[in-house]
Amino acid sequence: MFESAIALSDASRVIAGIALITVVTIEFGGTFLLRVAGGKVPFTEFQKSFARAGHAHAGVLVILSLVALVLADASGLEGFWGWTARAAIPTAAILMSGGFFAAMAGKDRTSPNGAIALVYLGGLSLAAGTLTLGIGLLAA
Repeated sequence: MFESAIALSDASRVIAGIALITVVTIEFGGTFLLRVAGGKVPFTEFQKSFARAGHAHAGVLVILSLVALVLADASGLEGFWGWTARAAIPTAAILMSGGFFAAMAGKDRTSPNGAIALVYLGGLSLAAGTLTLGIGLLAA
């Protein structure tokens, strides 16, 4: 059997597996955006921009999540701080992308609804994860 030069912790391995599975949902979102761009789904310009933002944030933050898992294991962070470094970034991907999509929901919407708060919560989660990981790497 293949032996990896990098051994992931069990926590990172499980989170990475889940993150990779979510890529299928991001792909599905991309096909939906193609329908929107082709005029098959009636969206306002505001809704189009928020749909693009939600899709982009999902993709970029899932990639960042995968990189952060390897770095979290390399930092040696454990316990609460280890979980924060590993889980806060993928949580941000869910909150931010979901927030963009939920905030634009509704026929002919031209401004965000109250679900925009999820985007801000995602930003806080992203900051918590990246700060924890960055400090953990500098302290290692």
